[in-house]
Amino acid sequence: MAIALNYAARSDVGLGRTTNQDSGYAGPHLLVIADGMGGHAGGDVASSLAVGEMSSLDGESHGSDDAAQHLHEAIEAANEQLRRRIEAEPDLAGMGTTVTAILRAGSRLVLAHIGDSRGYLLRDGQLTQLTKDHSYVQTLIDEGRISPEEAERHPQRSVIMRVLTGRHDDEADVSVREARPGDRYLLCSDGLSGVVSHDTLKETLAAGADPDTTCQRLVELALRGGGPDNISCVVADVVELGGGAPPSTTPQVVGAAAFHRPRRSSAAGTPAARAAALRAAQDESGDDSEDDDRPPLTDRERRRRRLRWIAGPLLLVLLLAAGGLGVWRWSQQQYFVGDDAGTVAIYQGLSQDIGPLKTSHVLQTTDIAVADLSTTWSTRVRARVTTGSLADARELVTNLEDNAAACRAAVAATTAVPSPAPNGTATPDATATPSATPSGSPTSSPTQTLSPEDCGGVG
Repeated sequence: MAIALNYAARSDVGLGRTTNQDSGYAGPHLLVIADGMGGHAGGDVASSLAVGEMSSLDGESHGSDDAAQHLHEAIEAANEQLRRRIEAEPDLAGMGTTVTAILRAGSRLVLAHIGDSRGYLLRDGQLTQLTKDHSYVQTLIDEGRISPEEAERHPQRSVIMRVLTGRHDDEADVSVREARPGDRYLLCSDGLSGVVSHDTLKETLAAGADPDTTCQRLVELALRGGGPDNISCVVADVVELGGGAPPSTTPQVVGAAAFHRPRRSSAAGTPAARAAALRAAQDESGDDSEDDDRPPLTDRERRRRRLRWIAGPLLLVLLLAAGGLGVWRWSQQQYFVGDDAGTVAIYQGLSQDIGPLKTSHVLQTTDIAVADLSTTWSTRVRARVTTGSLADARELVTNLEDNAAACRAAVAATTAVPSPAPNGTATPDATATPSATPSGSPTSSPTQTLSPEDCGGVG
């Protein structure tokens, strides 16, 4: 039985980001989602490099026996490309990317995964998560220390333990499975899976819409849920050839990779290479034909043309200026809590700078030392905690003040000099362990009991 993939890909910058660092690829033999990280240090570069390197696999040359090895080697090659790029451009140090990919070889599908992007399978109405997040909260779940429901609200849920960064120990999980007609696969970045619930993903995938409509619906759901991160997804249906119109064989490239247009010489002859070459030819070509029989222009027509040449750029400048003013006004309605020379401060503006351009300024300073906070919150504050409003930012600062006080008290309790009791035994001066409840979402944080180990930055 011959099978094929009917696929679609979508990517959106989301509502909480200024750039798209996700990349996606969907072709007749290869599906990839890569979520870049590193901010302006090159997350978009990292995801584009990974997709560009792996696109060479989108061809007919892979047997089912060696497909897993080919996919493993492609991910290693992508990791090597990251290492070389970082060596050539030290400013990109710290960039990395997740990769979740499916390679079709005959009736078998090879799944490779590293990071916290996800792969799902909808089969017979049941949605199964095929990948395990390489994240800090997943290790807590595996150890039985927290539940999956608690992981969704954990303050360190964005801490990733394993991604492609150019290091030799960046190893992906690889598995092989049989493809069945009727199966539907979803690959997505955490901008979708972190916002849209498992049940809603299942309902949307099972609704019966085609892959392109389904992708669009999933992105809309993530945006409706707040869209705090870039949103990218690939949906692919396993279909049996010979029953109806054949599926498309034109690859789709979305997200950062669509702008960086990654290419590599080893991909020559593949559908991806042919699509890229076709796009390049279309971009570079134009209708150069001239009608030599047209009458010469009159003086009046020449003046009109000159006026259009002047008015066009002038109108563009005015539109850009108006757009820039609108963006600036919007940015001044954004607030976050961050580190200002070692103390907690409220900032007004965007939490990410645009290259050398500073997009925020300190609105309100505090006397709270970042070093006095618990380890979790000192890390988050240094990374900048975005809030929904100025009131939320101020409430978070109040909670952080309680957190710092609790940490100081917890450390002081362990260092207090014991006083002798009448019977000669020592009685500690303090036995209580205070608690604090700050959160990036100040009104919905679980109470945490702080111990001296939680407050490694105090003292």
